[in-house]
Amino acid sequence: MPTRDRSSLDWEELFVLWAARRSGVLGALLDTAGTAESAAAEAGVAEPAARALVESLADLGYLRRVGGEYEITNRALGFLAKRDVRSIGRLPHALDLFDYWTALPETMRTGEAPDPPAEWTRNRLGAHAATDEARVRARVTAAVREAPAADRVLDVCGASGAYATEFAARGFETTLVDEPAAVDAAAPMLAHRDVRTVAAGVPGAADFEAGGPFDLAFAAEATSRFDPAENRTLLSAAFDALEPGGTLVVVDALRDGSPAAVRARVRALGVGRGDAYPEETYRSWLDAAGFVDTTVRPVPGDDRSAVVARRPERAVD
Repeated sequence: MPTRDRSSLDWEELFVLWAARRSGVLGALLDTAGTAESAAAEAGVAEPAARALVESLADLGYLRRVGGEYEITNRALGFLAKRDVRSIGRLPHALDLFDYWTALPETMRTGEAPDPPAEWTRNRLGAHAATDEARVRARVTAAVREAPAADRVLDVCGASGAYATEFAARGFETTLVDEPAAVDAAAPMLAHRDVRTVAAGVPGAADFEAGGPFDLAFAAEATSRFDPAENRTLLSAAFDALEPGGTLVVVDALRDGSPAAVRARVRALGVGRGDAYPEETYRSWLDAAGFVDTTVRPVPGDDRSAVVARRPERAVD
């Protein structure tokens, strides 16, 4: 089962974790160090600072004292366990984003974001796998309601497979498509969940059509990761993967002044890619891709919106 972290972190807690990782203290503790003094020596930092970090990590529940040394707790396992993305949880990805945000002034000056932190893809997938189960069910339910007769579902940029496994559990023939690195990490966990995986060029490629045509194409929090040109490619590829009359459901934060939209924009600003886009922008992309009957609906119990469009039954002249 995915590691479920607390719903939110205080900035102070996030900063302690970030400082511990960035200074090397956390790495030392995960490796061989069992005391603040040995962590300080291995990381090359002053002992008082290392002691404050180590004791704070213990107070926050990431370490426990056993005898005269500290050991990591289950809450910190996501920093060690990378093979199964379901065991990583949200924390490592949150710290990766914090790395980007601390570099934001330089990114804004140069227009170039720094290289992704180590383990960026697996940490992102770990955070995706830890998506709240109620949120997953709400988004999948919203999509299914738009295509009640669907049998075959394409999960576009499906990452860890959190949504694909929910579709499969409901009896849909489900295919997840994503970039090769994501598929390589997620495929072993999805093989026994009746989810077919396809590694493809993302944001769009002819490979989207493998296993299709599909009745329903679904994309959750994918479009906010991509630039406008990439989203036009993504939506055009989704159109080609659908059978005539098929339905596309995009769940994401629309630029509407909501906290969810602001969070999406801040994330994109740090990473240097993507944005939260307004409804009219989605409509223009979908029209250009050939979709019709575009509507925008709230997702019950969620702070995201569902942008729904359909491929025409026959080609439009």
